[in-house]
Amino acid sequence: MYKVLIIDDDPAMTELVTLLLKTHGLDAYMANSGEDGLQMIHKVSPDVVILDLMMPDMDGWQVCSQVRSFSAVPILILSALDSPGLVARALDGGADDYLIKPVPSGVLIAHLNTLVRRAVTERDIKDRLAIRPAAVPI
Repeated sequence: MYKVLIIDDDPAMTELVTLLLKTHGLDAYMANSGEDGLQMIHKVSPDVVILDLMMPDMDGWQVCSQVRSFSAVPILILSALDSPGLVARALDGGADDYLIKPVPSGVLIAHLNTLVRRAVTERDIKDRLAIRPAAVPI
């Protein structure tokens, strides 16, 4: 089981996604603004973040940029915006994946599982490299 933080200004959307994730055995947390989302990342240390792009005050691109300044947590953009240029902008801005609303629940869960699996693998590799003994010259 892993922790997922949903950041979306629409409370109905965050509640719906939270319910969906909990039915799949995941720990789900909600934030309904970019600022609250940033605070929750520090507080909860999620394994993956689901982030909406179109939010007032602080949009998803700003949130993503700020998260990248302090964390490598996987970020999945879940947005109604489906312009290829906007998708590319989000991915270039630090997002790890992008899905367009509405998305079938099985597809969302599969993408989350992939992001978490990839992040865990990368952490394991870094941990193994960090504990290797220093090379001894011959």
